[in-house]
Amino acid sequence: MQKHNFNTSRATILIKNMVSNSCIKLIRQELSRTGFIEVLHIQLGTADIQFDPQVMNLDSIDIILRRNGFELLRDPDKILVEQIKSAIIQLVFYGNNATSLMRNSDYLSEKIGRPYLQLSKVFSEKTGTTLEKFMILIKVEKIKELISYDQLTLSEIAYMMGYSSVQYLSNQFKQVAGCTVSEYKQQGSKNRKPLNDLLG
Repeated sequence: MQKHNFNTSRATILIKNMVSNSCIKLIRQELSRTGFIEVLHIQLGTADIQFDPQVMNLDSIDIILRRNGFELLRDPDKILVEQIKSAIIQLVFYGNNATSLMRNSDYLSEKIGRPYLQLSKVFSEKTGTTLEKFMILIKVEKIKELISYDQLTLSEIAYMMGYSSVQYLSNQFKQVAGCTVSEYKQQGSKNRKPLNDLLG
């Protein structure tokens, strides 16, 4: 990456709607493209940047993000909700089975550094749904992805996703997706939802 020669300000920005590695790549590309922003580090939900304050400010950075379906977060509770969403997505989509040994509540508290009850309360107030329901929505989308690959049995998927049985996975899948796993397979796996659309 080219080094910029300008008076710089550094900031850690929190970004809404970052749900995948593609989002990370797009945001890095769009911010760097300006020629006045250097992305020092980026991960789901956050980026450390260096920018020229004579040309860029947080409002102009927010405009760039919004053009691409993202949003700069400034409200502390909204920031916390996005941190929770990112942590859950990381756990479900990028974790491994070892994380299932840790309770989800313990994982979230450790990852975000706040008591689970506080996280749960703020999340429910700001989204209108519980953390548990959101976790289930994310898990079902991951199950849909795994089913569409057609590489694992349902038993393997149940184990991988931390379900105690195939029956439990199947019941939860039907409750959330509105169809059985078999019906979903017959539909050709067309009903997957973007993760950032799960809470409207």
